[in-house]
Amino acid sequence: MPAVLLFLDVDGPLIPFGAKNYPTYRPTSTALSSGSNPLLERINPDHGPRLLALGCELIWATTWMTDANECVSPWLGLPELPVMTWPEPSDQDEQDERAGLHWKTRALVDRAAGRTFIWVDDEITAADRAWARANHRGRALLHAVDPQRGLTPADFSALRAFVAGG
Repeated sequence: MPAVLLFLDVDGPLIPFGAKNYPTYRPTSTALSSGSNPLLERINPDHGPRLLALGCELIWATTWMTDANECVSPWLGLPELPVMTWPEPSDQDEQDERAGLHWKTRALVDRAAGRTFIWVDDEITAADRAWARANHRGRALLHAVDPQRGLTPADFSALRAFVAGG
């Protein structure tokens, strides 16, 4: 059976924002630095091993695009991951927006092509969940993360439970 797909956003789930204070992290490798992007220091490097331990096929689903592999993957100790390619804007996007559907939803469901998937993002709504239920024939977990905290142990518990079939 193929691994569960896990579509992962960066801003919000990995880089928390919107709160007053954040912990800062330093990667274990002295070869890494936050360089020109100090936001990387908000990413908990322990998330990399936690994500890998899920046993999912990880895919960047972020506007960072290939920068996620260049900046975020090394910080987390992840290998280079596939990057979601977003479709060009269309007339459908305006209709989706009026319906409350996130601009990523259709593309992620299309990419999953019936496979079981998880989407981790901070902008997921009930409209996205309802659309995925109606338009995806496989199992799906659209997991919203609080952008002020980013991924937490409770989020990882929910992801592990879904992967285990719960």
